[in-house]
Amino acid sequence: MTPPTGAAPAPLLTFYGDDFTGSTDALEALAMAGVPAALFLEPPSPADLARRPGLAAIGVAGTSRSRSPAWMDAELPGVFERLRALGAPLTHYKTCSTFDSSPEVGSIGRAADIGRRIFGPAVLAVVGVIRHERYVVFSNLFAAASISGAREIFRIDRHPTMSRHPVTPMHDADLRNHLAAQTSARIVGFDFRDMAAPDASARLETATGRADVVLLDTFDAATTRIAGQLLAEHGARAPAFVVGSSGVEYALVEHLTAAGVLPLAPAPTARGPVDRLVAVCGSCSPVTEGQIAWAEANGFAVLALDTVAAVSGDEAATHDRLLADVRAALADHAGVVVHTARGPSDPRLAPTRAALERRGLGNFDSSAVLGAALGRVVRDVVAETGVRRIALAGGDSSSHAVSAMGVESLTVAGPLVPGAPLCRIASPDPAIDGAELTLKGGQVGGPDYFARVMAGH
Repeated sequence: MTPPTGAAPAPLLTFYGDDFTGSTDALEALAMAGVPAALFLEPPSPADLARRPGLAAIGVAGTSRSRSPAWMDAELPGVFERLRALGAPLTHYKTCSTFDSSPEVGSIGRAADIGRRIFGPAVLAVVGVIRHERYVVFSNLFAAASISGAREIFRIDRHPTMSRHPVTPMHDADLRNHLAAQTSARIVGFDFRDMAAPDASARLETATGRADVVLLDTFDAATTRIAGQLLAEHGARAPAFVVGSSGVEYALVEHLTAAGVLPLAPAPTARGPVDRLVAVCGSCSPVTEGQIAWAEANGFAVLALDTVAAVSGDEAATHDRLLADVRAALADHAGVVVHTARGPSDPRLAPTRAALERRGLGNFDSSAVLGAALGRVVRDVVAETGVRRIALAGGDSSSHAVSAMGVESLTVAGPLVPGAPLCRIASPDPAIDGAELTLKGGQVGGPDYFARVMAGH
């Protein structure tokens, strides 16, 4: 789509992230390749974009990963329409690289259905991310135990965390079968043999004519580069909708860099150390559990949130107690970690679920309730103590925490660990404007993750 005379050029890409940690993963892939990009909490208005001239990629961080199909039907069409109006050749529905979702919660199939209604014919899907050790071969997904940590590779339905995810466990590694439980769309794989063929683009166009969702293999540098070329060619024919992980961004920038289009700007550099850090963990992941244990053994104050009280309706008292505890801990410790669980066997999980049920809420509501409560505490901690670097762990809870903090948008301040860059907050609230924030999913980082956040590299 060609912009009107005098208008800003259309972006290379727009995206909607189904959670905030995944959204900053996509933002990192773009920024580190020299693509000026910003991540908003709502689709930006013309006035928002006028304040940020020169953006070549525009993202919206969402919460659909923890939402129902009914919520998606009500909320996503308007967001997708506003992104489509920006004129990018590709609009990406960004999912986790583990692709975990279900017919009831975070349905990627439902998101693809909505995207097809707005953008037209078939949706391409790219899920593998080599940098994060996520591999798709013949439409089957394999993943390392963690990003930047243990490197043993598992089929996703045998993955030590994702096979036991408390809300969206993965029971089938074949992404065609996984999606088929969430949509009646026709789904096919487009494997590496077709991708490597001389007429790959024509073959893909044929595939999109007979199917509604086409899954591309991505498991090495060659398939990543070819996927990027195919995405670019597909979007050049007409504005297109894509689903998948940050593999979409990595594939696209690999192709555009090789084609000489990128970089458009210098990549951000490492930020360096700070003297204090507040981290909040809403993740049940064993990886995060190990990071909390490492922090506790290495001088961080570790505080357990009373999750039963937090979800039982006594929000003001819980907020005040936790705020006081964090302030006191910062007086004696450089780093403070607050957690809602220490792994999938934490004894708080069952009574917290029971407390939610007493309020008429389900297990998937815990992310919204706890995340929002933690976000309000973090905002007040920053305002009262002057801490300028924050870490949020947990894809679902972090989304709600960032919203509750009052963040307007994020840009990449510097690299940190793959999938979790340091971002700079823009907010009308002067207490948090300019502060640095990193968001990580449950699988991201090694045992010393929180120390690396403090070190800034």
